[in-house]
Amino acid sequence: MLNTPLKVSTDELKEIYELVGYKWGLEFESLNEFAGWADSVYAVKFRFHSGAPGYVGDLFIVQGDALTGHPPIMLIRDKADKLVEA
Repeated sequence: MLNTPLKVSTDELKEIYELVGYKWGLEFESLNEFAGWADSVYAVKFRFHSGAPGYVGDLFIVQGDALTGHPPIMLIRDKADKLVEA
């Protein structure tokens, strides 16, 4: 079992932004703006395995560049492989 953080890919960051970026009041019109956001956000991925029957798959934890105002967001993949808030 691998329980150490993994790097989140650019495609995964775009998927995360499309799901939760609005919570931070963000709207991007160019790749440069997205790249700036991607460089400022803290994001990790785990290959999560439940100790009991339950969720097994990608677990993402995302934190903006401030520790106040917005708590970390946890995301998992649903049965259709779409990201949803945990």
